[in-house]
Amino acid sequence: MNPRFPAVCCLLVPLALLSGCMPRSFTVSLDAERRELVEQPIIGGDQHAPAKVAMIDLTGIIADRGSPTVFGPGDNPVDEFLRRLHKAEQDSTVKAILVRINSPGGTVTASDVLYTELRRVSQAGKPVVASMGEMAASGGYYVAAAADLIVAHPTTITGSIGVIVPTFNVSEGLDKLGIQGRAVVSGDNKNMADPFEPAEEQHYTILQSMVDEFYHRFRSLVVERRPNHDASRLDELTDGRVFTGAEAVRTGMADELGDYRTAFEAAKRLAAIQKASLVKYGYREQRTTTAYASAQAEPSPALANVNARFVDLPANSLTTLRAGTAYYIWLP
Repeated sequence: MNPRFPAVCCLLVPLALLSGCMPRSFTVSLDAERRELVEQPIIGGDQHAPAKVAMIDLTGIIADRGSPTVFGPGDNPVDEFLRRLHKAEQDSTVKAILVRINSPGGTVTASDVLYTELRRVSQAGKPVVASMGEMAASGGYYVAAAADLIVAHPTTITGSIGVIVPTFNVSEGLDKLGIQGRAVVSGDNKNMADPFEPAEEQHYTILQSMVDEFYHRFRSLVVERRPNHDASRLDELTDGRVFTGAEAVRTGMADELGDYRTAFEAAKRLAAIQKASLVKYGYREQRTTTAYASAQAEPSPALANVNARFVDLPANSLTTLRAGTAYYIWLP
């Protein structure tokens, strides 16, 4: 048994009573067995068709690390996405991939990993269609650019094409308290942007060069993958601003307006099939009866599965951003 389990249980019950939302049931699973993904049909497809289109959700911050939960790190969003993608890739009856995106972006590398994997699957013969939900900004758009066709809701928030490396510095505040930090380093730039020592412009010059390189990669990708974009507005569209899905279609940053049904029809068209079932991959304990049901990462039962809303942590929330990490992300 997890040594923290008794202490956490003692904390949860008083919290529930104080919040006035004591659940009827409270279950904790410490089963470390890896869950198996199972195929689940989605309303809106032809369930009797032999061919399939696999819908894969990309929700929340895109990062190659476990999301925080009450009991520790949970599932890795990149791993969860790629498990589903590889399952669809290995199924010969899956003729196309539909990626439903609702994300403000994420780390530069994690976004690039998903982009690269989607391009590989597309080039291997399974078309990829992106369906933008409420938000497909920055890294979310970066991943969408891997698709052979992008469908956006008119009200989707997208764009935010750019890079940010968050840093903070508390040296002046600590100095007022009589506290000084001093790192022993092997070179002048080893402690770049050290928050406990006075900021040095040479460090930020180096970080800026990294940001410029990552931004150039993002912008070049937009030019390559969106050949019908409004070239006269390229600087405007890639200056970090957000815009609507309707504007994305008007400027060539997306192809069509619509919902997942529009994207489903586009996927069938690209795969040259007339009928197909629409499926998701989820865990047996999850119910995905519609396209909007979550089939993405949940807190891992290897740590705990707590049926109590009052202890939920904001998985993939903006509070998980790390100083010094490069992000393709929108920070509203």
